[in-house]
Amino acid sequence: MSSLTGRTALVTGGSRGMGAAIALRLAQEGADVALTYVHGEAAANEVVTKIQAMGQRAFAIKADAADAGDAAGAVDRAADDLGGLDILVNNAGIGVLGPVGDLTLADIDRVLAVNVRGVFLASQTAAARLRDGGRIITIGSCMAQRVPGPGGTLYATSKAALIGLNKALARELGNRGITANLVQPGPIDTDMNPADGPFADAQSAMTALARFGSATEVASLVGYLAGDDAAYITGTELSVDGGHAA
Repeated sequence: MSSLTGRTALVTGGSRGMGAAIALRLAQEGADVALTYVHGEAAANEVVTKIQAMGQRAFAIKADAADAGDAAGAVDRAADDLGGLDILVNNAGIGVLGPVGDLTLADIDRVLAVNVRGVFLASQTAAARLRDGGRIITIGSCMAQRVPGPGGTLYATSKAALIGLNKALARELGNRGITANLVQPGPIDTDMNPADGPFADAQSAMTALARFGSATEVASLVGYLAGDDAAYITGTELSVDGGHAA
C-alpha cells in the first residue's frame, strides 16, 4: 500500500516545474490531488491526465495566488470536491530580480501578494479544513538562507517571510497533529530557471555538488514530509539545494 493512500492534497502552482513534479509524486504515493494554475490550462490538464492514469482522482483549478479570493477559495474548492483535505503544498510563487532601486511598487505588491499573502491565506483556510494529522508544506528558496549576489532583495524578502509563518503554523496547529514544514530548494532545472540558461554555470558553482537539482528531487522530499514517517517533523526548514547553504 502506498503511504498516502486515501489522502487528499492541493498543490498550488501545480501545472509545471516543481509543482507538477510534486503533484505527480503525491499521486504516485496514493493521494488524490487538486492543483492550481494561472496560465497554461493545457499543461495543467496534462498533469491531471497523468494522475488519473495512475487511478487517482485529480482536477485543476484556475486560481491566481495574488488574488485573495482565489488563494483561499482554491483550498475550499479542493476540500469540497475531494471530500476533505489532508495535505496543502504551497508551491505557487514568482520572482522579480533586479537592483533594489529599480523595483517598482507594482513589482513589490505583486511578489508579496503571491509569495507571502497568498501562502498565508491558503494556510489560514487550510487550518480550518485540514483533517487532524494533516500537512502544510511550503516551498521557499535557498535565497532565504543565503543571498549570493545583488538583485535578490525583493525575492529574498518574500521567501524569508515564510520562515516565521511556518514556525508559527507549527505551533498553532501542532495540538491537532498537523505539521508545517518549509522546503528550501536551491537551483532547480525548470523552464523558469533552466540548467542550460545564461546564469546556470554561476548558480551551479555556488553549490557543493556543482550542479542543478531536478524537480523530482524536490518532490521526493515533499512526498516524505507528507507521509507518516515524517509525523514528528514540524516547524523546520529542509534544504534541497546541493549544498548551496553549506
